[in-house]
Amino acid sequence: MGMDGKTVRVATDVGGTFTDLVYFENNPATGEQTIRTAKVDTTPPNFALGVLNVIRKADVDLAAVDFLAHGTTVVINALTERRGVKTGLITTHGFRDVLEIARANRPDYFNLKWVKPAPFVPRYLRREITGRLHTNGQERQPLELAQVAAIIEAFRADDVQAIAICLLHAYANPAHEQAVLNEVRRLWPDVSVVASHQITREWREYERSSTTVLSAYVQPIAARYLDELASGLRDSGYKAPLYIMQSNCGIDSVEHARETPITMVESGPASGFWAAAELGRLIEEPNVLGLDIGGTTAKCALIRNGQVSIKTDYWIERNRINAGYPIMVPVVDLVEIGNGGGSGAWVDDFDKLHVGPHSAGAVPGPAAYGNGGTQITTTDANLMLGRINPDYFCGGNVVADLPAVVRELDALGQRLHLPPDEIARGVVRLANDNMVNALKLVSLSRGHDPRELTLMAFGGGGAMHAVALAQELGVRKVIVPRNASVFSAWGMTLSDLRRDLFINRFVQTAHHGERQQAQLFLEELSGAAREQFVAQAIPPQHVEIQMHCKLRYQNQEHAVEVPLDPHERIDTDWAVIEQRFHTLYEQHYTYALQAPVEIIGFHLVAIAQVGKLAPQALPVTGRLIGDACKGRRRVDYAQEGIHEASLYDYALLEPLMTFFGPAIVEDAGTTVVVHPGNRVQVDRLGNLHIMING
Repeated sequence: MGMDGKTVRVATDVGGTFTDLVYFENNPATGEQTIRTAKVDTTPPNFALGVLNVIRKADVDLAAVDFLAHGTTVVINALTERRGVKTGLITTHGFRDVLEIARANRPDYFNLKWVKPAPFVPRYLRREITGRLHTNGQERQPLELAQVAAIIEAFRADDVQAIAICLLHAYANPAHEQAVLNEVRRLWPDVSVVASHQITREWREYERSSTTVLSAYVQPIAARYLDELASGLRDSGYKAPLYIMQSNCGIDSVEHARETPITMVESGPASGFWAAAELGRLIEEPNVLGLDIGGTTAKCALIRNGQVSIKTDYWIERNRINAGYPIMVPVVDLVEIGNGGGSGAWVDDFDKLHVGPHSAGAVPGPAAYGNGGTQITTTDANLMLGRINPDYFCGGNVVADLPAVVRELDALGQRLHLPPDEIARGVVRLANDNMVNALKLVSLSRGHDPRELTLMAFGGGGAMHAVALAQELGVRKVIVPRNASVFSAWGMTLSDLRRDLFINRFVQTAHHGERQQAQLFLEELSGAAREQFVAQAIPPQHVEIQMHCKLRYQNQEHAVEVPLDPHERIDTDWAVIEQRFHTLYEQHYTYALQAPVEIIGFHLVAIAQVGKLAPQALPVTGRLIGDACKGRRRVDYAQEGIHEASLYDYALLEPLMTFFGPAIVEDAGTTVVVHPGNRVQVDRLGNLHIMING
């Protein structure tokens, strides 16, 4: 907080196409709030440059900023583009090939030419060490620590830059891993090294091994990026703590993020869905289907009772022909597809039109950018159909190259023997179909009726497609947040410090003594989590602990996570907890069993408040809805045909204003497409509530 009592929070979000900024200033003396946003092109491979560019564009005085949070795609990009470092693996004797064996989850089962995805660490860089633990953590065979020296010597000779350590059953007892970790640091202080117990305490050897290897693979890249970002901010006058957005919908210190950067793998999407949950609580919409459409991808997640689901069953590069690679870290439970504003349209060998998953990015970008892009994208199709204003393209910062759009649509049309407008409609419909399928995966497939949910659409392209998707799913209401195009960055300004701990521990619940031991174990975990934040000078009363049990029917393979109420105890409230499990299991799988229930682990969430700001209601000046109307334009709605739509300036809309579709609402960063018959109302915070007709 500044000398004048003002609080200033800034968040930056690096996406695949754009880098966004939100500036949030609160002045308690006057009761005024100031919110500014900015957007610039992302600058790979030097992503930190884009962050500094957007700060300059927004004219932010970093010396006056109290809080800065940052979300980045640097980790996921380094993985998918194979830009990590040469990595070696130290594992238990006999388990050298776990990475190679992987899982029997070959998706393209009937493809005789299918090739298994190559491991990130080749076999000659996977070394074994003698020593073994039991599943309960007890030592079965002593650790031969003297073997580490020869392994290090071999790694040095092979120019290894990072070392991953993953020993059998380290989730139950990390003692062997800690010993190897300390020995590696003693023998080679300069090497980047990480052990599995620092990241995950869950079983499944392949998943733990993959997670540890991928973390080591990107650790030097991420550390260098975070160091460059921190020094660039310091040189520009920033003095307050720097926080990094994590994949679990919380922020953490830059120091902690530097140690285990793999936790940032989905930091951008996580902040958007956290923002959706926070906004849902503010406007009393606790059950939300979140949809984030950016330039490269579309992502969706389910929010129930104001809570975002966090899981550790996360895979990168997983698709219909590739099994992908698991990363066992806390990540928001989302579905992501390669359909964004920059997703390209293409025709296969059978003259079938497709959209995505590849993207034109920011450079060269869609054909309409005029940067030499030769592929029609979803953005180009929306421009052709009149949904996007060519005179206000990218907020008026870019002159839309309509001749290029028509030229490329003609090229596709000649291939498919269709006129350009039909090609544009087809591109939009295909993109919508892909997104509807993704939304079904996080709603219908999880036992939730979309008709009971509210669709919240954000990102640069979310509001353009949201109403069509809602009509297809039967959703009754769409909410478009104010500043939707930078909503993920906005979510970071509302975030708290958060750490998730998933740990396996088998409990026979039929025995009261074992339930008592499990309760004591939970209390020990809670105390340790509080101490972590206290060590960062956060008062204990500002730390909230949430606990969940992972339960399954006896002898089943997978579990269902059951939340515990704040004052519930496993030893005294087991009957209530067990009944809650039966209900959740039936919701997930449509049936319940009369069978014994087992605990296989716990999920503990530690949240520390760091003074987040709540947005205030917008002032009402008495402006009429007609004052916000910019005119009319012919718009092709694809499904409902062509209509004369009223055009509204989002910046001039005020709380309680109401209007009807067909309409287009234009903002600098996004366009809201309101279909015929929809009623739109502006709430007290400036968000648009679109009621779906019929």
